[in-house]
Amino acid sequence: MEAKERIEELRKIIEYHSKKYYDEDKPEISDYEYDTLMNELKKLEKENPEYITKDSPTQKVGGHVREDFTKVTHEVPLQSLQDVFSFEELYDFDKRIKEKADEFDEKFNYCVETKIDGLSCAIKYENGILVQGATRGDGIVGEEITPNVKTIKTIPHKLKEPINITVRGEVFISKGDFEKLNEEREILGEPLFANARNAAAGSLRQLDSKITAKRPLDIYIFNVQKIEGKEFNSHWEELNYLESLGFNVVPFRKLCHNMKEVISAIEEIGENRENLTFGIDGAVVKVDNLKFREELGSTFKVPKWAIAYKYPPEKKETILKDIICQVGRTGVITPMAVLEPVKVAGSTISKTTLHNEDFIKEKDLKIGDHVIIQKQGDVIPEVVDVLKDKRDGTEKDFEMPKVCPVCGAPAIREEGEAAVRCTGIECSAKALRNIAHFASKDGMNIDGLGYKIVEQLLENKLIKDIADIYSLTVEDIASLRKNGKKFAENLVNAISESKNRDLENLISAFGIRHVGKKLAKVLAKKYGTLENLMNATAFDLTTKDDIGEVIAESICNFFKENQTLDLINRLKEAGVNMSHLQEVQIDDRFEGKTFVLTGTLSKYSRGEASDIIEKFGGKTSGSVSKKTDYVLAGEDAGSKLDKAQKLGVTVLSEEEFEKMIK
Repeated sequence: MEAKERIEELRKIIEYHSKKYYDEDKPEISDYEYDTLMNELKKLEKENPEYITKDSPTQKVGGHVREDFTKVTHEVPLQSLQDVFSFEELYDFDKRIKEKADEFDEKFNYCVETKIDGLSCAIKYENGILVQGATRGDGIVGEEITPNVKTIKTIPHKLKEPINITVRGEVFISKGDFEKLNEEREILGEPLFANARNAAAGSLRQLDSKITAKRPLDIYIFNVQKIEGKEFNSHWEELNYLESLGFNVVPFRKLCHNMKEVISAIEEIGENRENLTFGIDGAVVKVDNLKFREELGSTFKVPKWAIAYKYPPEKKETILKDIICQVGRTGVITPMAVLEPVKVAGSTISKTTLHNEDFIKEKDLKIGDHVIIQKQGDVIPEVVDVLKDKRDGTEKDFEMPKVCPVCGAPAIREEGEAAVRCTGIECSAKALRNIAHFASKDGMNIDGLGYKIVEQLLENKLIKDIADIYSLTVEDIASLRKNGKKFAENLVNAISESKNRDLENLISAFGIRHVGKKLAKVLAKKYGTLENLMNATAFDLTTKDDIGEVIAESICNFFKENQTLDLINRLKEAGVNMSHLQEVQIDDRFEGKTFVLTGTLSKYSRGEASDIIEKFGGKTSGSVSKKTDYVLAGEDAGSKLDKAQKLGVTVLSEEEFEKMIK
């Protein structure tokens, strides 16, 4: 392939992945893979300068401004950094700086800082009061996110001096908070974030600041962009001043007098990165002398006085001593590699995930194998290769368990899925997920019994499974909070009220695989009592209810489990309703009509709107077709609205819908 063709191909690939990373916060490749592509493009452009264009990814900052945000033009550009991957390249950088220092007769030091893996933003203060926050965007124009910035607890709303200043910082989510955030999302059935950086970026770029406020965002400030009434000689002075104003300043920073000290600082960061509470994607080396920085200048994209060192992925050989299985809180059984301890990228690795059964088969892994593991940045270490030539015949094959290693319930892998799952509803490993779902709005709708409270109840051993909810006392719950009696009384009342919920709530609350709220409603109406549903065969379900074989089998298998039968008996004893409460249909104005709901409604949840439609004899569907009569569209309606307009389906606003139901 000719250079020009490869350059054009690389630009398309990089633009695609830049959009996924910067704009959609959904990366598909690792930072290392992205950097490799970018470096290849830089090399080709350097060798063929006639093909360099202004719109090349090498000539601009990666992000774009979303149309639904107000645009902010930065008074001082928020530039990117040139990346290097070896100490030789650092010495080349140092050589260039020294040559310029001789030319300008300047003395200088370097400042080395951790390169925090987050989202860069500018924060502006007038008379010491926070007035604006903005994302980096394309470096020149960003997105205004002032309400979101104000929700971050470590950003002061008022400084210790009434000064006009704009600072730059990196918004991030700590490693521990990221794990908790994804764990909670997994339990609540929400899509997981790819990594902490994208979780932070997605949280900060929310149109609703209430969502941002719920996310554990933090920030480290690392630069003065603009300041009035003060002058500094060095970046080091600036950082100390920022700290005195009340900012959370980048924690690891070292003043170095030469490149040898710079490399020592970089190695120190690398060795201790495992102990850092936040993720990093390298180390930043900056000229400390501010006057010399001005003389060095910048390109359109990067300053000539700074550079980012990216830690290369490190590979080590070790032995796969065993494969054990862990049960996650959603019931997924994950094989884990037990390794001969080995130090990789600053941390000792003795265990890592093997993802699933397919991964083990693809790698042809056997217990006793010599394997290569890799750890790039702060990513979980992974087995990347097997040294088959070192096998001596003592290696053993591994098989996934047929029963849950925690509770003994059957472990199944459904067709088309990679995961093996525990089916036991009383499995202690799944307790948090099962109880949180049982109490959720899609389940028994127990107001006040959210994820955090369930977690506290389990940690304090006040409950161990779903049925234990109905044995809780005011005293039990009040013990979780200081002055928590009123909260406890309300929660006990809410738990008691939930006993009278409809059968459809109970079916949905069980969390049967493939059975959501909508199907639970159909089953409750069809069978009337839980006992009737329990006695239904797979044949009954598929022929009478137009349910697929996989779902029918899932329902039948669930009600065969001893753990399920035990739970149902205990719920009966607690007085939980197990019958369908007959609904009164108001009239039949929507008889034979099919609605599709899309977007966010201001006055109703989708569930509430669906209930209203059904009370008037109509039904709802999840997809738009020629058979759809109406599409009820709220804010941010997406592809369903587009399809409805193409098909000529009647689109209703919320106001029009309200007129129809009056």
